[in-house]
Amino acid sequence: MDKVKRFLKTDGKAIAINLLGCVLVGVSFSFLTFPNNIASGGLTGIAQILNLLTGLPVGVMIIVMNIPLFLGAWKQFGLRFIIFSLVGMVGSSVAIDFFNLFHIALTDDILLAAVYGGLLKGLGYGLVFSSGGTSGGTDILSRMLRRKYAYIQLGNISLVLDATVVAAFAIIFHRADAAMYTIITMFVSSRVVNLLLYGLANSSVCYIITVHPQDIAQAIGSTLNRGATLLKGEGAYSHEERDVVLCAVKRHQIPVLKKLVSDIDVHAFVIITQSHEVFGKNFQDIIKND
Repeated sequence: MDKVKRFLKTDGKAIAINLLGCVLVGVSFSFLTFPNNIASGGLTGIAQILNLLTGLPVGVMIIVMNIPLFLGAWKQFGLRFIIFSLVGMVGSSVAIDFFNLFHIALTDDILLAAVYGGLLKGLGYGLVFSSGGTSGGTDILSRMLRRKYAYIQLGNISLVLDATVVAAFAIIFHRADAAMYTIITMFVSSRVVNLLLYGLANSSVCYIITVHPQDIAQAIGSTLNRGATLLKGEGAYSHEERDVVLCAVKRHQIPVLKKLVSDIDVHAFVIITQSHEVFGKNFQDIIKND
């Protein structure tokens, strides 16, 4: 009993977020994509196909198909991951079958259903993933395959699995248009998930090749309050030594950075790239975001 209390105290908020995500996934599927015959990827898509062929409940079939996956993943992944994935899988499956009882379609415009279905689905899965779990299905299968084939990116595995199911849906029901709208839903959903998990990419990494590295690094520190790292490079053609200033800045600071670099060295070569995440002083805390 004490262990349960400690678990709820430390992870109760994460479970609540997970369940909220499950509700949004259920709303997206039952009220938007499913009534408009927009296919789903993964095990949800397989369950959708079986539902249309046999009438069996989508959520129940999702749970049944996930059982061997969870049994196989039990020894490969941590207990917390399995518990939260189980919550996400069962919660979203129950939500889908519960909302399907109402036979409600929020819109009969298939494009609106694809866009807003993807939006709600992305919000839902983003909350589930941010809580530390998954929705089961191909998320777990992809991780298992990734361990066996480490040279293949996780996203590519998921994409192939989802695309296979969507293609099967289009072939079985002769609905190529449904597969096309599914791509829209998947794109919107993935964008929203990335936004929830990683936030807006508002940081940039700058490489400044200059003959005045110390002056530029000092200006960056005094003007932008950002640190800089001095690197040594070599021209591939001339084999001359090059000084490189490396720094990370917020996006709104880029115009100021360009101005101070041009004031010091008008011939400097500057490369600015978008950064996915930046941890450290004046940026995100790597421990809190672990």
